[in-house]
Amino acid sequence: MLNRMKARLMFGTLTSYLSSIRARDPAPRSRWEILTYPGVWAVGFHRVAHALYRADLFLLARMVNHFSRFLTAIDIHPGARVGRNLFIDHGFVVIGETSEIGDDVTIYQGATLGGTNPTSGVGGKRHPTVGNGVVISLGAAVLGPINVGDGAKVGANAVVTKDVPAGATVVGIPAKPIPVLVKDAPAFVPYGTPCSEKFDPVTQRYEILKCELESLRARLDAYEAETRKSGGEAA
Repeated sequence: MLNRMKARLMFGTLTSYLSSIRARDPAPRSRWEILTYPGVWAVGFHRVAHALYRADLFLLARMVNHFSRFLTAIDIHPGARVGRNLFIDHGFVVIGETSEIGDDVTIYQGATLGGTNPTSGVGGKRHPTVGNGVVISLGAAVLGPINVGDGAKVGANAVVTKDVPAGATVVGIPAKPIPVLVKDAPAFVPYGTPCSEKFDPVTQRYEILKCELESLRARLDAYEAETRKSGGEAA
């Protein structure tokens, strides 16, 4: 009876994981097709390697890690802490030893969660801490013991060396936030890069400057009205 309950729990966890990936990837025709994805196998192997690492069986953990890297072209250090529903879309992803990844994170091909000199970390922390629902796009490098806030998006080929606020979208080298219309932003942005005209950075900067100009005009009008009122009372 107990074994049957455990089997049902494991099956439910697996189907929930596959459903979370299908919600972020339109390519698969069914949840079971997702079982062929190298990212799914890499995360599965990492669960085993991390358990061995936590048990101080470092050599065995490394052997599982190397076997996984050979099969999937994805290198997740056994010491990395990975939350629920991590989706690694395609290969050539590197995740360092002291990385911490939250739930429902999406990482695209060629991305790196890299480390810095151990002496620059705090208590040996050399790699990023990634919050829940983060999207890290292809070729991006997130480097050092920094924090990437919940719901943040890292654009393609960005190099991130400073903390990213929750909900922010950062692009460029070095990565900097771009203004995004939060009320119109979809919950999940593929590749972490808004592509519609409404999210065009140049247009958004123009709109922000326009709003600031209107605000200054309103303050100036209020100041002039107050000045006229004061002058009239003095007369």
